[in-house]
Amino acid sequence: MARYRGPKTKKSRSFGESIYGFDKSFDRRKFPPGQHGNTRRRRQKSDYALQLMEKQKAKYTYGLLERQFRNLFEKASSKSGVTGEILLQYLEARLDNTVFRLGLAPTRRAARQLVTHKHIVLNGVVTNIPSCQLRPGDIITVRGKSRKMDAISDSVGGKSEVRKFPWLEFNPDKMEGVFLGYPEREQIPEKINEQLIVELYSK
Repeated sequence: MARYRGPKTKKSRSFGESIYGFDKSFDRRKFPPGQHGNTRRRRQKSDYALQLMEKQKAKYTYGLLERQFRNLFEKASSKSGVTGEILLQYLEARLDNTVFRLGLAPTRRAARQLVTHKHIVLNGVVTNIPSCQLRPGDIITVRGKSRKMDAISDSVGGKSEVRKFPWLEFNPDKMEGVFLGYPEREQIPEKINEQLIVELYSK
């Protein structure tokens, strides 16, 4: 399955924020990457450049490629409501993102790997499709023989108290979570200006 495999810190530096979570290397060098580093004078970005950067930031944050992201935007734009908000709701409703939000994995990359390696069960069925769209009421469970994995137990034990989101419910004893519904925009913690993405695709 295709996905971005390049350096994460360099990508975060290009956006000016740590889009993959806490990163010690990013904290040391928050200026944009490049030969001249922090000394280079950079021109003010055009409207198109800002729109493109916001779309790229959303893509890399959630781990999508261009065609996947475009298809999801078209799906969101066909629905009645605020297109940008619906797009973010669809991104949050992906199975790999939900596994990450539940605290079963420390990063979205790790969550994607858990899904593709068949460690996750969706509504009683082993699922290995990270992009699977969840619906309200869907139940996400760690597969029985996978519950003793150090990677999962360490993640749940260390960070479950931090990752509490109102659209998710998690029982650490059963290693089971429930997708209660689509989140409201103010509940989504990602710093993404979705309106710029809508403007870009509307050209």
